Amino acid sequence: MPNIKPVSDLRNYGEVLRNVSVGSPVFLTKNGHGLYAVLHIDEYTEYEKTQAWRKLSLELNKGKRSGDESGWLPIDDVFDRLEEHYNG
Repeated sequence: MPNIKPVSDLRNYGEVLRNVSVGSPVFLTKNGHGLYAVLHIDEYTEYEKTQAWRKLSLELNKGKRSGDESGWLPIDDVFDRLEEHYNG
């Protein structure tokens, strides 16, 4: 069951934080509407990793589609372009 508290409960933030654990965030509301989620740092770290993997996957898929549609570069051309870009 979700742990939902009004944001005014932050006056006693120690009690609110005691209710936060991995897999059990505390959701804070204002005027009955969700406003914040307080996550355990380990859960937030996993969230960040998942977002980074998602972004990488989207970019890799975009590159694959581009190669499929426009043709692929020989690996030597790729290395030459990278060298030129990074070494000037």
